[in-house]
Amino acid sequence: MQHTLSSVFYRLLCNIFRAETLVFKGMKRLNRIQSMVFETAYNTNENLLICAPTGAGKTNIAMLTVLHEIRQHLQPGGVIKKDEFKIVYVAPMKALAAEMTNYFSKRLEPLGITVKELTGDMQLTKGEILRTQMLVTTPEKWDVVTRKSVGDVALSQIVRLLILDEVHLLHEDRGPVLESLVARTIRQVESTQSMIRILGLSATLPNYLDVAAFLHVNPYIGLFFFDSRFRPVPLGQTFVGIKTTNKNYSICCVDVVTLLTLYLCVCQVMVFVHARNATVRTAMGLIEMAKNLGDICFFQPDQGPDYGQCEKQMFPEGFGIHHAGMLRSDRSLMESMFSKGHLKVLVCTATLAWGVNLPAHAVIIKGTQIYDAKRGALVDLGILDVMQIFGRAGRPQFDKYGEGTIITTHDKLSHYLTLLTQQNPIESQFLDSLADNLNAEIALGTVTNVEEAVKWLSYTYFYVRMRANPLVYGINHKAYQMDPALELYRRELVVESGRKLDKARMIRFEERTGYFASTDLGRTASHFYIRYNTIEVDSFLHQIQHHRVRDEEMEELEQLLCNYCELSAAGGVENGYGKVNILLQTYIGRGEVDSFSLISDLSYVAQNAARIIRALFEIALRKRWPAMTYRLLTLCKVIDKRLWGFAHPLRQFPNLSHVVLNRLEEKKLTVDKLKEMRKDEIGHMLHHVNVGLTVKQCVHQIPSITMEASIQPITRTVLRVRLLVTPDFRWNDQVHGSVGEPWWLWVEDPINDHIYHSEYFLLQKKQPQHIVFTIPIFEPLPSQYYIKAVSDRWLGAEAVCIINFQNLILPERHPPHTELLDLQPLPVTALGNRQYESLYKFTHFNPIQTQIFHTLYHTDTNVLLGAPTGSGKTIAAEMAMFRVVYIAPLKALVRERIEDWKIRIEEKLGKKVVELTGDVTPDMRAIAQADLIVTTPEKWDGVSRSWQNRSYVQKVAILIIDEIHLLGEDRGPVLEVIVSRTNFISSHTSKSVRVVGLSTALANARDLADWLGIGQVGLFNFRPSVRPVPLEVHIHGFPGQHYCPRMASMNKPTFQAIRSHSPAKPVLIFVSSRRQTRLTALDLIAYLATEDNPKQWLHQDEREVLRDSNLKLTLAFGIGMHHAGLHERDRKTVEELFVNCKIQVLIATSTLAWGVNFPAHLVVVKGTEYYDGKSRRYVDYPITDVLQMMGRAGRPQFDDQGKAVILVHDIKKDFYKKFLYEPFPVESSLLTVLSDHLNAEIAAGTISSKQDAMDYITWTYFFRRLVMNPSYYNLEDISHESINKYLSSLVERSLRDLECSYCMEIKEVSVCNAQIKKAVACVRLPVSLLISVSQDAEEYAELPVRHNEDQLNSQLAQQLPLQVNPHSYDSAHTKTHLLLQAHFSHAQLPCSDYTTDTKTVLDNAIRICQAMLDVAANEGWLVTAISICNLVQMIVQGRWLHDSSLLTLPHVEQQDLYLSLATVVPDTSRIPNYSSIDRVYSSNLSANCSSNESVRAHRQALWLHPISIPAFPLPHLYSPNPPQCGSLSN
Repeated sequence: MQHTLSSVFYRLLCNIFRAETLVFKGMKRLNRIQSMVFETAYNTNENLLICAPTGAGKTNIAMLTVLHEIRQHLQPGGVIKKDEFKIVYVAPMKALAAEMTNYFSKRLEPLGITVKELTGDMQLTKGEILRTQMLVTTPEKWDVVTRKSVGDVALSQIVRLLILDEVHLLHEDRGPVLESLVARTIRQVESTQSMIRILGLSATLPNYLDVAAFLHVNPYIGLFFFDSRFRPVPLGQTFVGIKTTNKNYSICCVDVVTLLTLYLCVCQVMVFVHARNATVRTAMGLIEMAKNLGDICFFQPDQGPDYGQCEKQMFPEGFGIHHAGMLRSDRSLMESMFSKGHLKVLVCTATLAWGVNLPAHAVIIKGTQIYDAKRGALVDLGILDVMQIFGRAGRPQFDKYGEGTIITTHDKLSHYLTLLTQQNPIESQFLDSLADNLNAEIALGTVTNVEEAVKWLSYTYFYVRMRANPLVYGINHKAYQMDPALELYRRELVVESGRKLDKARMIRFEERTGYFASTDLGRTASHFYIRYNTIEVDSFLHQIQHHRVRDEEMEELEQLLCNYCELSAAGGVENGYGKVNILLQTYIGRGEVDSFSLISDLSYVAQNAARIIRALFEIALRKRWPAMTYRLLTLCKVIDKRLWGFAHPLRQFPNLSHVVLNRLEEKKLTVDKLKEMRKDEIGHMLHHVNVGLTVKQCVHQIPSITMEASIQPITRTVLRVRLLVTPDFRWNDQVHGSVGEPWWLWVEDPINDHIYHSEYFLLQKKQPQHIVFTIPIFEPLPSQYYIKAVSDRWLGAEAVCIINFQNLILPERHPPHTELLDLQPLPVTALGNRQYESLYKFTHFNPIQTQIFHTLYHTDTNVLLGAPTGSGKTIAAEMAMFRVVYIAPLKALVRERIEDWKIRIEEKLGKKVVELTGDVTPDMRAIAQADLIVTTPEKWDGVSRSWQNRSYVQKVAILIIDEIHLLGEDRGPVLEVIVSRTNFISSHTSKSVRVVGLSTALANARDLADWLGIGQVGLFNFRPSVRPVPLEVHIHGFPGQHYCPRMASMNKPTFQAIRSHSPAKPVLIFVSSRRQTRLTALDLIAYLATEDNPKQWLHQDEREVLRDSNLKLTLAFGIGMHHAGLHERDRKTVEELFVNCKIQVLIATSTLAWGVNFPAHLVVVKGTEYYDGKSRRYVDYPITDVLQMMGRAGRPQFDDQGKAVILVHDIKKDFYKKFLYEPFPVESSLLTVLSDHLNAEIAAGTISSKQDAMDYITWTYFFRRLVMNPSYYNLEDISHESINKYLSSLVERSLRDLECSYCMEIKEVSVCNAQIKKAVACVRLPVSLLISVSQDAEEYAELPVRHNEDQLNSQLAQQLPLQVNPHSYDSAHTKTHLLLQAHFSHAQLPCSDYTTDTKTVLDNAIRICQAMLDVAANEGWLVTAISICNLVQMIVQGRWLHDSSLLTLPHVEQQDLYLSLATVVPDTSRIPNYSSIDRVYSSNLSANCSSNESVRAHRQALWLHPISIPAFPLPHLYSPNPPQCGSLSN
């Protein structure tokens, strides 16, 4: 039953790929085995196990499954979606991996499928892996890749087909690796509910059913077993036993020659020996013996046309050799000559049997003792090797049968006879490496307790065989009967392994609860494949200590020691340690080794040393040992480069000759000297003029950096270090790669020999790196710390920066906190007003409110209240209210307060409440009549700048500032200016304004109180621990240099935290981005899927939840998502469900912590970093944000305790430990934006001289803190003269900057944005150029350009009319330009993030255009002013200027313009003539009224009826009641 390819398979291929001979080119038909497997392999997703003899065509079956997988991702039109899948082929040897890569590459090339080898020899970059569809790898390499919870998670998640070649290796030492791979894959399939097909290929096995059960193969569909009868060529087996014990192998050779003579009557023969040097020795011996016996004529090749080449290159007698130590070209030549028949005999090593498919008529195995480098001794040849070698006997296209002969010692004859004739079941070797594999799973996070470990064991082949053959594994019959599932036995094994790992400090094992937690040591051991017993005996040489020294090696080791060893070898040549040392030094020195056993040992030592030293480096870094860390990192690079650390750094460049390098070293020309010399000087020094340029180029390509550090004392024990790292070398993509250069950085204390901070960073190609971190400081102050940066790849690339503490002034000690008094709770009746009492549902105020009640309610003193989040500070604000401005830091907070107070204060008390934000601008009448204005800092800053002309600003009686501790953050300067201006207004109008500041617990509350004019009476600063609901905080550190994989590794601990701390109560999870909300939710769903009740977090009927929403999937599992990118309706739905406890888990971005008051029992802060678009890197949340998130834990009416779990990068764990438990001091951040605020005050007329500017600064909080913490602001001492000098230079510098920006002149003030004024100085600017001008505004510098968005920008640019600079797709300004164009073109945006970014751009665009219009009008540039008005119209309407005016009508699209004009014309009367209106009106624009509002007001006036325009990009610009913007003017 053979399917011919032409009739069946080609027809299928033709349907799919439209080509008959793409993959199976040259094949006429499938063989019997392939035909039987075809249907299951090619047309189903079933797991498969194929047991068949070597040479039966199993590789073609693998190809069928590959084609099936490719077909799954085929789109109409024949396009393959290559980024949706990965195929992994696991081959047992690197030689076989190379052959398979070659085979699949050639076959799949016509389909455009990329196949790459990923082994110890062939490393791939992340980019190469992403561009590859099929990876051919070894079990150990794929185990390492899938072990890492940080790094290659995304790779393993898109694998769709896993092919395991030679599965029968389960019986060998490497079997446990295969077991852990399959167990990990099947558990991943079950947890993620994703499809990964497994194909096992094996030689004939006796217990194939067990292997099928292990691979989760359906025995009725996916199991195919073919015995030796299915060999393409029948095999005759001969066994020869030699009795002599004499080492003289002449007898053996006689037997070999005799056998060869018999075979050569027919065809070619391969002789397998077990050492590289034995190949030549055997070949020469055989030739000599054949000549002596007169049989050489049998071996001589035919005199063909290309015989000449054969005669020159190899033995003319027809003998060839082949082993892994030969050059690739020589090996290929031998293979070619043997396949063409020019060589009759090929003497080779066993790697040929595994690696190269080169069949012969007969094979002979000469001897069965093989050297094992791992054990350092001779061992018996494995039965699988014998079967593999015998598989090479018989060439399907030429022979009717093949011959296999094994020559061994007589005592081993019966052993091999039994193994080959009566196959024993293959058993598992997993028990020996149980501890190592358990540690790997714990480090990965897939096993977190004993229960999970017991379940994990049930996925192994070890479990399958334990149940089938319990006696072999030490389980007696009675125990098996009592526990058929062997659960108790598995538990014993897990607990025993857990204890061993805990004792070795590789994990923390709490036996009482059964929980496992990985340690740094355990993670390092897992990632670098370090075995448990190595860690246990605390000797890493344990991994390579089996190397005993043989007598015949002593002489050569002595020579190696003399010739190549730069350092003395402890132990000398006599013992194993000395031998390893000598071999490692020989490897580094690129020495030549002759002895075969030493070549094997050298290769083994070199392969393992790099891995072990890298592991030791990580351990030393974790232990914080600076000297040892530095030496080990240098040693890592020495081994990687095979270059001594004292060699000239230019030896790392392969394009420089040894002669040049030797001369450089002789003349002692260091890199620094060479940098200073000219290229011709270098050429003359080296007696080679032309080489001077090359040397000069190489010198400037050695990575070097400059570091500038500034230190700021936060407290007396903590310093913040701001480090600017600037590349100081020429970047070359061929030398340095396109991603970045990896560096290690640490801060060391030279006196105490301790590392206080360490981190890994990538030095980017284009920009300097800003690194901010904190370090501890101790009194008495040390003289200095060192910041050391060392390249991870380059020898001689390092830099040191000294932090000097000579002039450091530590801040003053902070005063104690306000003690919470033990008072009787005050009833709400104390308000003495029935209306006020009706506002509150509770009967008594809490202890904090009770203590502050009198001061707030019965006095007019200024108040600063510092108390933890959730202490009831909003009610404190209500006590002080009525005729008030309430300033909240975020629009979301304003909205929350408005929603609450509109009902409670406006409806119940009849007080007018008005919202004043960027989104909502009421008219002057509404503001003047308001009793309570709720606004943001920026809005009130803008409004109060013209306080002289705005009576309602002067009438304000009380200013309540919520979250005043945000003074220290980016928006802090605005708060600072508001308070300073309020005090200034108060002093000028002789009308006191009461200021109430609400804050979290502060360290330096006294400074803030002094600035606010608060005496001892109004200051209440309670401890962080004073909460209505006590809070229990857990902080967990996570390793990993890269952000996204680190976030992924936090998902399982998040799930565990919910199970442990809040299995049935509400949970809030804070993440940094919208993408993370989705990824976290999907991972939590995957973990729920493995539970008995996956819907345990859903507390309502599912039908109620499944509305038409993006949240369908997550809400069905009781998980909500909340972020700014959601539709308003969806967001409200989620909020409602969470508040009413219908869903248990809400995953939100950090803005929710400030915005909506959603308390929960448990809060998980998943990561404390976010991506900062301006600096293009991940930066830490302000500590205040983390405290705010934690503050959401604990619901006063339900919980007696709240729980917070903070998951952080492990290097920041100590910082958060300190400041989450004690208050954080608030510093001023006015300094960086002082020029902007001086400009505003100059424009408002508040400042008219330099002395006024000096006086203005003394009103600020910055001035208070300058005296208290001078070093933070770079003030050297606090004498009166120094402060005066400092402030004077500060004012001078700021005013000079403003003057240079054309924003002011001495004695004459003109306010405008510098960039804009210079840009619009050209009198006639077209709209296209105006777009470019506006995009360059500094306001857009912070627009985020996320990972890979440069590629999205490039794709978007292709669809838009105006060209942008193609080299700046990663620029925020270019992205702004593209988003504006997309807005005008109504182009489809690549993702939802771009929609939100467009809103950000448009929010600023009108304001920037208004400034440009003011400048143009002021200068009298008519054409430019008209162009700007046109640009404003384009922004408001979302259309290009040349678009038809009809398109501004609702629901009219481009295609509708082709309709008959008769049906459209009547409506055009409703369209105002925008251009004339705007030109007329532009000359009349008020400085206080945005052009956006003025244009809107006049346009709306001309429409017959106000209409809503939902299709438009800015619907809020078309409100039915247009505000009277002109009324805001003076």
